[in-house]
Amino acid sequence: MTEEQKRIPVNNSKIKMAIQTGIPLTITTYTLPHDIEVYMTDVLTAFLTELAQKQMVEFLTYCLIELVTNAKKANTKRVYFEEKHLDLTNEDDYVLGMKTFKEDTISRINYYLDLQKNKGLYVKLILQVRNNKIRLEVRNNAVLTFFEYKRIHDKISRAQQYTSVNEALTQIIDDTEGAGLGLIIMILMLKKIGLTEENYQVLTTDTETITRIILPLNEKTQSAIEFLSGEFAKIIDELPQFPKNIAAVNKLLDDPESKLSDIAMHISNDVSLTAELLRLVNSAAFAMSSSCKSIFDAVRLVGLRGIRNLLISIGSLDALAAQEDEVKEKIWSHAYQVAFYSYNLARNLCVGKKEIIEDAYVCGLLHDMGKIIFQTAHPGLMQNLKVKCAAAGISDSIFELLVAGVNHGEIGALIAEKWNFPEVIISVIRYHHDCEAAPQEYRTLTYLVCLADMMVHYGNLEIEYEQIDPNVLKHFQLTDKTKFEDVIMKLKQAFSNK
Repeated sequence: MTEEQKRIPVNNSKIKMAIQTGIPLTITTYTLPHDIEVYMTDVLTAFLTELAQKQMVEFLTYCLIELVTNAKKANTKRVYFEEKHLDLTNEDDYVLGMKTFKEDTISRINYYLDLQKNKGLYVKLILQVRNNKIRLEVRNNAVLTFFEYKRIHDKISRAQQYTSVNEALTQIIDDTEGAGLGLIIMILMLKKIGLTEENYQVLTTDTETITRIILPLNEKTQSAIEFLSGEFAKIIDELPQFPKNIAAVNKLLDDPESKLSDIAMHISNDVSLTAELLRLVNSAAFAMSSSCKSIFDAVRLVGLRGIRNLLISIGSLDALAAQEDEVKEKIWSHAYQVAFYSYNLARNLCVGKKEIIEDAYVCGLLHDMGKIIFQTAHPGLMQNLKVKCAAAGISDSIFELLVAGVNHGEIGALIAEKWNFPEVIISVIRYHHDCEAAPQEYRTLTYLVCLADMMVHYGNLEIEYEQIDPNVLKHFQLTDKTKFEDVIMKLKQAFSNK
């Protein structure tokens, strides 16, 4: 079998989805065999190519190999010191152990790799793009000692003194740990492309050591995305208008002087709207204890806020329901499932938080409005946008990135603002892939919709558990994978039975 045949295939569809949604790609290994190292570089290359950042491939590949190799060596050091009955945190033991570490581990590397695998010591690569920044992160569950942390930062400080790689190579370097030449070269490469040591971070937690490189997309790509988003914003007025009958009802709902009887009567006068509203209220998604037979019943059971949200759902479906195609059908199918999950998660995880429960369904349904818009927009508008891209020198790959979903949260929020949606819905649409940036008052709901979205993707085998934002899982006490999967199983079964 040739080297090429041995390569682990790269799943490009998962890479594309991770880029579109801003979720991280993760690869975990315990021994870092050659085929996994090659696979990591192949995934990185595909990731950067999809982002139209090929110019970063060589530099970040070097960084990747340097960081994962260092992480593996740190894990090996743990089992080596333990076997030698030496204390890593003791300076004398540390010096003594490092005198023989390199020679001993090279001569018996498979033995020590097996030891660290049996102890569950891992090396994890994380790739993510968010807010026009690329994050390359390597984690290992061997916490840095004081001496290791000091050595790393000494090397970073030393790198600041050099002006070139050649200058670094001419310096006298000790041989105990490779002297960190690779790290020094990496810092010098960062400087060469106009970045600083701040783009390289070394962090330690109670359980992990984290090395992180944060790089902005190149100026050309950032400018192109900003230009495209701006041009799309200009043509928002040419997109479908929100249905006038529903807009009128929402205006009444927002008026504190409106009487409940007037609102119910106004809705009842619209036969098709009444039928659709009652159909939604009586659907299995809401699991009402009793059947609604009139708008008055619906208001009593769902509440005015719930009615408003359902009307927004109906109006959005109406405005964006152009001729069906396979892509659009897939997006809407996902939206319905996320809405169902969001509402039912809210009822179980946000007990007593009435507004979150009432807003969960509509926010789940419309979270991907930015993607839906691109599928709904008149072909002439999209062609016009493409012509403008060509005139501005923007490549088809960047145009396709935007159409596929990059920045879809912001674009969806712009549409929601145009249609005068409540701030809570606008906020969830805008931040559902960047929950920490959401306003504090809407963060729990944003977390909830993000969780529902990730659960649907996970249930469809499109993402791994490790790709889900740990802050979201922690917020809802779902950090146990078995418990997480049990919730998904119940939701999936309920959705299929509705």
